[in-house]
Amino acid sequence: MATTPSIVINARNAVGQDESHLCSASDAEWLTVSVHRDVVEPFRTLRSAAARVAIDLSVLSGFRSFDRQLSIWNRKARGELAVLDSNARPMDITTLTQRDLVFSILRWSALPGASRHHWGTDLDVYDASAKPAGYEIDLIPAEYEGEGMFAPLSSWLDAHIASHTSFGFFRPYDRDRRGVAPELWHLSFGPIASEYARVLTPSLLRETIDSADMLLKDVVLQNLDEIFTRFVANTNPVMP
Repeated sequence: MATTPSIVINARNAVGQDESHLCSASDAEWLTVSVHRDVVEPFRTLRSAAARVAIDLSVLSGFRSFDRQLSIWNRKARGELAVLDSNARPMDITTLTQRDLVFSILRWSALPGASRHHWGTDLDVYDASAKPAGYEIDLIPAEYEGEGMFAPLSSWLDAHIASHTSFGFFRPYDRDRRGVAPELWHLSFGPIASEYARVLTPSLLRETIDSADMLLKDVVLQNLDEIFTRFVANTNPVMP
């Protein structure tokens, strides 16, 4: 059973502009990414449980700074990175209005300042033992469903989350709520993530975005209340 650690959260942590909450360099080296310092041991326990059934639970992405998320956002807005439709297929963004482009990006990529990865509580995971040599992981449903190489990992996580034996981890994007697309690879450590979610308010996000060099900023700010409701707060309410 997960316990809720005693933590102090500041606004800059919540929007990815401060890294004082992150784990030690040695823990980051072991994980291959940085995470919140209080997520290391719960993940170590989850990884050990997976290893008992020959799953090599590994992390592709952990903490992501505001600047990194901003870079992803701007490259998608410029068409340098693919913007995907709800079936994870690349879209022709030249046919979209600016508002439609914003909402299409948000289907698969968080708004800078609103990414749960800023908190260090959220991880994109895969089974390293199931990944072919040289394969580049796309983090798309086909890898985690049906005959996908990571489908056994997904099923294992399903069972442990359902039985409350996932050591505090859950899927915030477990199904389609007409906001962020389902992400079976995305785990969140509920006891701490819930605290960050309370700190991240629409006003804090507006202030953060307003001062950023972000493409489509005016459109985002004009629609921020709807964006916050649909893409930020609209997550799985059932957490450990």
